[in-house]
Amino acid sequence: MRITANGKPFVLDPGLSVAAFIRSRDLEPALVIVELNDEPLERARYEEVILSEGDRLELVRAVAGG
Repeated sequence: MRITANGKPFVLDPGLSVAAFIRSRDLEPALVIVELNDEPLERARYEEVILSEGDRLELVRAVAGG
């Protein structure tokens, strides 16, 4: 299955959740903001949403500042 994340192509096994993809990129899902196919995705749904062929993700790591 092919998806695009932050403009880069990825080939994944079917059945991968958004959260699993985030973890595969060495990121913590609780600290990442996700847009899936140009729509914001609620963090609470990262585990349940399964990626599909052609999906487009934008991942932004949340950074605390002060």
